[in-house]
Amino acid sequence: MDLGVVLQTDPPAWRTVDLARQAETHGFSHVWTFDSHLLWQEPFVIYSAVLAATRRVVVGPMVTNPATRDWTVLASLFATLNEMYGNRTVCGIGRGDSAVRTLNGRPSDLATLREAVHVIRELANSRPVDLGERTVRFPWSRGSTLDVWVAAYGPQALRLAGEVGDGYVLQLADPDIARWMIRAVRDSAEAAGRDPDDVRICVAAPAYVGDGASPAARAHMREQCRWFGGMVGNHVADIVRRYGTDSAIPRALTDYVREREGYDYNAHGRPGNTHAAFVPDEIVERFCVLGSPHEHVERLRELEALGCDQFAVYLQHDNKEETLRLYGERVIPALAEPVVATAPATVPTAPAPSAAAVTP
Repeated sequence: MDLGVVLQTDPPAWRTVDLARQAETHGFSHVWTFDSHLLWQEPFVIYSAVLAATRRVVVGPMVTNPATRDWTVLASLFATLNEMYGNRTVCGIGRGDSAVRTLNGRPSDLATLREAVHVIRELANSRPVDLGERTVRFPWSRGSTLDVWVAAYGPQALRLAGEVGDGYVLQLADPDIARWMIRAVRDSAEAAGRDPDDVRICVAAPAYVGDGASPAARAHMREQCRWFGGMVGNHVADIVRRYGTDSAIPRALTDYVREREGYDYNAHGRPGNTHAAFVPDEIVERFCVLGSPHEHVERLRELEALGCDQFAVYLQHDNKEETLRLYGERVIPALAEPVVATAPATVPTAPAPSAAAVTP
């Protein structure tokens, strides 16, 4: 399983770059960021600095959207970064949340998202694409590669992710819900004539490593990560409005938003968001990964068994560096396939003699 980290581009920008550098040092393979231009700094400017300061990590938004960014400009950004730093970008994309809602806009419909995925992927892979009445391409782009990963919760969005996504992003770490979501995406891929295993799965959620046995420490971890249930609740509330509470969507996902009364995007993705107070402790524990390194390893192994290819750590809490360090020293090594320096030699077994070779 790959391990990623999800950062907010809060100023100073060098702090984001430094956290990305630390993530690579500790063995993380991906550095994702929020993409909400009113709430945080412009991520694509910071990606260039992250790529320059690192050697291997892949960078990209979790997630961008088709509404606030021109699709051809997005593709050009990715292709340019790939030319400069050697194909180390990935595009996470969804319908849009904070980036559009802070402007009093609405998330894109799924037809628009589908078309945007196609246009961005073709152009950023150095290929021509039909756009309107023209065929366009970047004449300066050679050999750029980009995977587009689709974030989704609702049934139709999950279907789209399976039909067109190179990957699927699920922003919560509850194994029961993940099982249903991953199955829906892969069933959709198979129905569309794709190999379901070609759709890579990324589960993203806050991870806080601490003393899981101490009630006070555990409560602190939950308070630092409760914001996440509020953020997910924005999407869940949309799903409930569209499908009701008696749809095929797991009730474990839809029931908890009953007490939701509103949301303050000025506190989006931040500990202490008072508009996340409706999120119960049980949801925080299920949606996030909290506790000792052993508890993290156990949850990630469970997600891996469900088909998860990457776990991306939302790092919006007061224990950033220590969580990165303990993942690097305890969690990532525990998840790796064991390799030993020496092992007993295997003695070849002599083949049994054939019937013709046996002396009567």
